[in-house]
Amino acid sequence: MTAIAELNSRLPLRAPETGATRQLSSHPVCKICSDTMVAAEASAFLTDDSVSYLWSCDSCGYGFVTTHTIKPLVCS
Repeated sequence: MTAIAELNSRLPLRAPETGATRQLSSHPVCKICSDTMVAAEASAFLTDDSVSYLWSCDSCGYGFVTTHTIKPLVCS
């Protein structure tokens, strides 16, 4: 399946009463049917510090790719 768009998987939701943004879920939501996705279909390391995930909605088949940067763990 070809990816349709590259999105950030943690899009904040705007609270209309305050205008503040808040995160309700860390799982991506389908832009077509609003179904929540639990697990990526595939993943791939792009560089040493980034990974890409392929998501496919089980309900409608919509697919997209998310890319995340891996931050190094620093111990003090």
